[in-house]
Amino acid sequence: MSISANDVKVLRERTGAGMMDCKKALTEANGDMEKAVEILRERGLAAAAKKAGRIAAEGIVESYIHMGGKIGVLVEVNCETDFVAKTEEFRSFVRDVAMHIAAAKPLYVRREEVPAEDVEKEKSILRAQTLNEGKPEKIVDKIVEGRIDKFFKDTCLLEQPFVKNPDQTIQELVSEKIAKIGENISIRRFARFEMGEGLEKKQDNFVEEVLAQAKI
Repeated sequence: MSISANDVKVLRERTGAGMMDCKKALTEANGDMEKAVEILRERGLAAAAKKAGRIAAEGIVESYIHMGGKIGVLVEVNCETDFVAKTEEFRSFVRDVAMHIAAAKPLYVRREEVPAEDVEKEKSILRAQTLNEGKPEKIVDKIVEGRIDKFFKDTCLLEQPFVKNPDQTIQELVSEKIAKIGENISIRRFARFEMGEGLEKKQDNFVEEVLAQAKI
């Protein structure tokens, strides 16, 4: 079918993909704009996966201080070149990651970093909870595996829903940026400090506060 130049232009503006890639995607999607976006995203993510094995030794350390100094975050995010590290696109991404860490309180970057003894302890607790709920013994282990997976999603940064777009995980956000920027990107480490942490105090909704401060 014939693809109009305007449709190609709209798709380019939405995705940042090249003109010929947009035209091909629209042709494959029979002119369906949303399907074309999906096609380009799938191809972008595939390209991002190939880049993910490359060495990322440049980057920046970004800080985020919550209003009033209640929360402070330092995060190191790596890319492949100093040129990309200095771009506003990359810096804006790192700022978003720092803000997310302040709001979502992850404990680790990825599940591989969680100490084995902590995982086993959590599994033991979940198993006892499941048995106390009266679940049949033969399905307890399967239930525990599902719940330990949720534990990882709650505590590991890359698996958490992005606070600015809960339909997207941080890992998906990273992959999206890899595809757009064209370099491997890796969140290496972070430190989160909360005023009075460990002391008895009233509970605040930090997700809402951080998003409000960022005017989202």
